[in-house]
Amino acid sequence: MTPPFPFLASFPPLLAFTVTWLAISVLLRTGLAKIALDAPNQRSLHASPVPRSGGIAIMAGTLAGWSLLLPPWLWLPLGLAVALAAVSLLDDIFSLSAGWRLLAHLLAAAVLVAANLGHYPIWVCILALLAIVWMTNLYNFMDGSDGLAGGMALFGFGAYGLAAWWGNDASFALASWTVAAAAAGFLVFNFHPARIFMGDAGSVPLGFLAAAFGLLGWQRGLWPWWFAPLVFSPFVADASVTLAKRLLRREKIWQAHREHYYQRLVRSGYGHRNTALFEYLLMAAAGASALWGIGLDTNSQTGLVVCWCLVYFVAMRLIDIKWAKLQQAANRDA
Repeated sequence: MTPPFPFLASFPPLLAFTVTWLAISVLLRTGLAKIALDAPNQRSLHASPVPRSGGIAIMAGTLAGWSLLLPPWLWLPLGLAVALAAVSLLDDIFSLSAGWRLLAHLLAAAVLVAANLGHYPIWVCILALLAIVWMTNLYNFMDGSDGLAGGMALFGFGAYGLAAWWGNDASFALASWTVAAAAAGFLVFNFHPARIFMGDAGSVPLGFLAAAFGLLGWQRGLWPWWFAPLVFSPFVADASVTLAKRLLRREKIWQAHREHYYQRLVRSGYGHRNTALFEYLLMAAAGASALWGIGLDTNSQTGLVVCWCLVYFVAMRLIDIKWAKLQQAANRDA
């Protein structure tokens, strides 16, 4: 399908960046950003309240850019992302219960799976449903340090766009780069020291779109099944391992905490800026290797995924050792 404005359709990422940047500028200068404030709690790494309405601007920029495209395949993920953003904004303002939030995530995932995987075996549909819901939530869990979630969107959707472009799917590439550009506009204000957070209204739809685009790209033959999890592996690995450890300790996984590996890096003295820069290197490496791996044979692709599992195992083990030493030193000083 030809975009409605052929000349302007080459610039949806630029429009997304501009609209996001302008929207956040207006929110901050008028005080409207304070419609939702992130007060420090057990999970926080900041000491004073910070507006968490940046997700409104990210979605505005993304929708503005997508308005120059709107291929048929984009309508459903667009509508579902907007619905999730609306529910999440209500949560940012009024603090909805976890049950209502999870129900919204399940419904969005179920609609996407039913529309795209209805002819697949039921076990594939269930696996896809769980993966989408988990990605939607883990992205929210990982949104806790300056520049982190915005950076993941920039690198992750940027890699999606490159893979789609090399696969001769221009509309998918531009749609992906539009999200990346909106994230870049947000990062202008969110890199340390952050003046605004994206909140659930940004992290939840971004997590959903990361999963949705990963599924759709696989369906369209743009990449193998492992590509999307590897591209977003800096978030997937941290959140999944942290959750597994908390489950093994029989802790309440829905309660706020500061046990993610990125949180331990910040609290270990690396700070928000250095932690973000380290994570950016990890995101770039994961995305670049995933793009390279598309052209490999099956055995080599398996080897690539195994190598990354080892990388994360070693990195997490080193962080665990450093954290244990810091805790021992703190206990001695107490």
